[in-house]
Amino acid sequence: MNATFTRKFIAVTFLGLASLGLSGCVVNVGDGETDWDRKESWEKTQEKNRNNLVKLSLGMSKDQVMTLMGTADFSEAYIQKGQAMAEADKEVLVLFYRTQHSRSDNKTTKDECTPIVLSNNALVGWGETAYSKI
Repeated sequence: MNATFTRKFIAVTFLGLASLGLSGCVVNVGDGETDWDRKESWEKTQEKNRNNLVKLSLGMSKDQVMTLMGTADFSEAYIQKGQAMAEADKEVLVLFYRTQHSRSDNKTTKDECTPIVLSNNALVGWGETAYSKI
């Protein structure tokens, strides 16, 4: 009878300690891409991008712009040929950053972005006016 009691006591003690050890464990199963997470993410991204746009200054280098703004949602680049023989070609880079919400489709599109225009690795403008003049 004493051996049976000892085995039961050990078993109950083990189960009690094991349950205490596991009580703090949390398992998160999922990819973090729930609707709530996406909404929170795009709202934070838009706010951060709008706040950073006001910190831009004409003439900043491409590296300075990208350090401030981060990775662009979209980009376009091309070489603009000089019009006259003496006029050099220009490298034009346009970076698009999400700044406004227009559709609840869980996708970022260019119409939800502000363009940032760089020419020969220097910031020459941002916004629709700058984009339309290239």
